Amino acid sequence: MKRILLFVATNLAVMLVLSVAASVLGVNRFLSANGLQPGLLLGFALVFGFGGAIVSLLLSKPIAKWSTGAQIVNDSPDPGHRWLVATVQKLAAQAGIGMPEVAVYEGEPNAFATGAFKNSALVAVSTGLLRGMTREEVEAVLGHEISHVANGDMVTLTLIQGVMNTFVVFLSRVIGYFVDRVILRNDREGVGIGYLVTTVVLDLVLGVLAAVIVAWFSRWREYRADAGSAALLGRRQPMINALSRLGGLTPGELPKSVAAMGIGGRPGGVMALLASHPPIEDRIRALQQLP
Repeated sequence: MKRILLFVATNLAVMLVLSVAASVLGVNRFLSANGLQPGLLLGFALVFGFGGAIVSLLLSKPIAKWSTGAQIVNDSPDPGHRWLVATVQKLAAQAGIGMPEVAVYEGEPNAFATGAFKNSALVAVSTGLLRGMTREEVEAVLGHEISHVANGDMVTLTLIQGVMNTFVVFLSRVIGYFVDRVILRNDREGVGIGYLVTTVVLDLVLGVLAAVIVAWFSRWREYRADAGSAALLGRRQPMINALSRLGGLTPGELPKSVAAMGIGGRPGGVMALLASHPPIEDRIRALQQLP
């Protein structure tokens, strides 16, 4: 629940900062004074919508390492680390992607994959997951994360987030302009209070709706990554066992930058609409229904 609330709060904060920045920098006044030209507005929306998402994607690996304290183990002499690296190497070759960096970090059971490019990704697992699962179950989890990389989920999620951000910025300002000029009949040069209030409110409201759509896609690709793990291992039971085991453990909290790429979460109630992962039981049921 805390992670979901943080996710919502972060999105709302981004929209609020965007609104304030547009006002301070004079963007709103410029657009209004020029009749809110759709072309200029769309360009502004695209820059703000995709700019932050793309920068976050490009910096995702160093941010993930820093925020989790993950240590790269590709050249580690430790036997457990060597098995981990060899397993990732085998799965990556099967999936047709380049060898990722493999990392281990201290924490409760979880794992994630991140990176802007398929052939230079990062796959990380927690010490809690390595201690709490059998090697077959760990291999299934690694297959799940490798499937995320092979499917290009990090890039796709970024693009969807960028499209949603662009939609929010563009639509909120068009509606704000309409409210200010048509409903409140502000005929003065520059923006009025109707425009400012409407854009801030709609940035927040539409930001939540956009977050719901992004979360829906995130949940859908979890099912696909589960199926991908089953395909890489040649059978579905290891992934079913890994999910069953995870269901009895407390998943470790991940930083927001990589939370959507983690192996598990505990959504529930209305807040499930904003959860990045489906319920464990639903994922197991979907795997059991695979041909």
